[in-house]
This record gives sequence, structure tokens and C-alpha cells, in this order.
Amino acid sequence: MTAELYCFGESGNAYKCALALSLTGQPWHPRFVDFFNGETRTAAFRAINPMGEVPVLVDGTQTLTQSGTILLHITARSGQLGGKSAAETAEILRWLFWDNHKLSTQIGTVRFLMNFLPEAKRPPGVVPFLQGRLKAAYDVLNDHLAVRDWMVGDGPTIADLSCCGYLYYPEPFGFDRKDWPHIDAWLDRISALPGWKHPYELMPGNPSDRA
Repeated sequence: MTAELYCFGESGNAYKCALALSLTGQPWHPRFVDFFNGETRTAAFRAINPMGEVPVLVDGTQTLTQSGTILLHITARSGQLGGKSAAETAEILRWLFWDNHKLSTQIGTVRFLMNFLPEAKRPPGVVPFLQGRLKAAYDVLNDHLAVRDWMVGDGPTIADLSCCGYLYYPEPFGFDRKDWPHIDAWLDRISALPGWKHPYELMPGNPSDRA
């Protein structure tokens, strides 16, 4: 059965899930969500996900929300991108939770404020404050990757896909790959995997569509 991923190209959290589906060779198709015209606030969308967010994965009789939950489902369904031991599985979860708390959520906010919200509507001081917190997170990630090729174990896992989700986007949000050599090399390793695609190639929706 073909899974359906509710997504749009600008969503880094949806990209994590789309990338996991692509890398594991699962049958799926994207269902474009018109976020910028308010679709996630509609009653029809809230009937699918009361949280009013993408991604949403509809896989047979299951409807799953939140990227971490969807990534775990894809791993269980495919038998790929998971831990090879209980200790590795626990470590994958540790990085999923860290990413959601320290990295992706803050990148998503900064990137939205800097690129998709008119300057007059940006709350003063928020962008530099979050960029300072992100620099600390980049330090943690770069140091972790200084002595290993992958986040956990000897191959790619959903921990890698979760943490890399926003880092391929071209819009400025205070991250430059050349400043973080171990992150840069890791992103190259991920993008060399069979099935990897850029978020704007993997999912419908692109800032140029609204230009």
C-alpha cells in the first residue's frame, strides 16, 4: 500500500520524513499542503491533525503526526535506518529528542522569521537570541561528528535524518556549512546516499512559487 505524506517543500520537519521514505525505498506519494495560504488552520486539515501541523503520514489505517513518531514508524516498517542494538536505539532516541528541542525547532523559527515573515512583523531581538542558541547546538553537533561518520553506529539512521532536516535549505538563517567542517562532511555523506534528494526536489512547494 502506498503511504501518503502531507507536506510542503519548505518544511524541514516534513523533509526528514520524505527523505526517510525515499532512502528506504518505501512506496509513498506527497500530498501538498498549502501552508502559506492557511490550509493547516482549516477544519478539514484539523480533522486529520488537530495539532494543525505537517508532516502527517497516512499509512494504511494509521495516521501519524510529529516527525519523530513518523521516522520511528518508517524504521519499524522498513527494517532500515534503525539501531542494531538496544543501546543504539536508545542513542537514536536521544538525538531525536535533542534535535526536536535544541536544533530543528529553533532553526524552523529563525528561518521562518528571516525569510517568510515581513520584517515589520518580526518580534525584535528574537532572531539574534535564537541564533545564539543555535550556535551552541551547532557546536554540539560538529563536535559529535568530529570523531564519527554518522550520528549513531556505523551507518545512517533516522538520527541523521532528523538532525540534517533543515541544514540543506538555501534560505539564510545564520548557518554556513563552511564554518562547521564536520557537519559539512556529514551532510555530503548523507547527500551521497542512494535516494537522496534536495527538499525542493522531493516535495512540492517552493518559495519561487510565491515570488
